[in-house]
Amino acid sequence: MRTLNLNPIFRANSGLDRVFDLIEAAAQRQGDDFPPFDSLRLSDNRFRLSIAVPGFRDDEVAVTQHKRELIISGERKVDTEGEYLHQGIPARVFSRRFQLAEHTEVTGATLAHGLLSIELVRNVPDAEKPRTIPVSVSPDRAEPVRQIERNVA
Repeated sequence: MRTLNLNPIFRANSGLDRVFDLIEAAAQRQGDDFPPFDSLRLSDNRFRLSIAVPGFRDDEVAVTQHKRELIISGERKVDTEGEYLHQGIPARVFSRRFQLAEHTEVTGATLAHGLLSIELVRNVPDAEKPRTIPVSVSPDRAEPVRQIERNVA
C-alpha cells in the first residue's frame, strides 16, 4: 500500500493547511465505502438517506444522532445452520458516519427489503432564516433631490 506524504506541500503553502488536511484525510480513508448509500432530497427541508444492509435485521443495526453527527452501525449475529460453501453477502461489522447540516434532525428509520431508510428534517428557527426588509421612502425625502449647480469660472 502506498502512502501519500504531503509534508513538503504543507511547508510551502502554510495558508492552505485546512485544504491539505482534508485531502490527506480523504487519502487515508480507505474501506469507508461499506455499506453503500443513496441520499435523496424530498423537499427543501426533507431528506432521506437509504443504506444497503442486506442480511441485517433491525436488532443488528443501530442509528444514533449525537449533535451534528449521524452514526449508523451494524453487526450481524452468527446463526448458521450449516457450513458456508460460498459467503457473498457481507456479514462484517460496519460503522458509517455522516456530518449533518445545522438544525437537521433524524425523524425516523425503517428497515425493509435490505434497505435502511433514515428520514431527516432540517428545522431552521425563524430567527435564523433570511428575511426581506421592506424599503420605504422617508416623508422628508418624498420630493426628488435637486442638484445644486455650481458656477465654475
